[in-house]
Amino acid sequence: MLIINADDWGRSIAETDLTLACYQQGRVTSTSAMVFMKDSERAADVARANAVDVGLHLNFAEQFTAGQIPAPLQACQKRLVTFLMRNKYSQLLYNPLLGRDFSYSYQAQAAEFERLYQTAPSHIDGHHHMHLCGNMLLGLPLPRGTKVRRNFSFWPGEKGRINRAYRALVDSWLRRRYRMTDYFFDLLQCVRESKFERVARLAKSSSVELMTHPAVREENEYLQGDAFGLLVKQVPIGSYAQL
Repeated sequence: MLIINADDWGRSIAETDLTLACYQQGRVTSTSAMVFMKDSERAADVARANAVDVGLHLNFAEQFTAGQIPAPLQACQKRLVTFLMRNKYSQLLYNPLLGRDFSYSYQAQAAEFERLYQTAPSHIDGHHHMHLCGNMLLGLPLPRGTKVRRNFSFWPGEKGRINRAYRALVDSWLRRRYRMTDYFFDLLQCVRESKFERVARLAKSSSVELMTHPAVREENEYLQGDAFGLLVKQVPIGSYAQL
């Protein structure tokens, strides 16, 4: 089964509406919503009206942009963003000084999602994949059985040994506690490197998530193009709700 998941639902009106258009055309099968953002409130109404399968796109990577964010939460978010976005290795570290901040932000986002969508998220992933940062993996495990996005999948020869070993270790840890797809790929990379046919073959016998951002012109054009439409017809497609 191929899950075509669009990130950043609710981040802005444009991102929500472009994703909705792809969803209505059957080119996106699920999405991941950000809360406390400019379009979060409207996006929840749109999702319920269109029966969109929605997960929680945890945000520890940028400031919240909605109005009237509680000052303590905004200050907490600033500390997390400052730490995680300092350099590309920060997310690998467990910071004991920020343990309460991660817990507070996570709980606030989860509660806001349930308030907006009136249900629990179908799955959990993260903006810039920060749901897999050190503090989330070691200090704040999600409830067992949660559907969680895994690390990117790569073919032999892609990425270095240390990189692949770390990802394999994290995925092994995730697999023991959570539910996740067998493979995970980025649509834009698949398009640029002509990988999508291989991904489609995997989806015939395994569960595969394909991440997309319809607000990116190159991705949107491919999603709505004839080539993608033809390839999608060759594989079973579904949503996280069906995983």
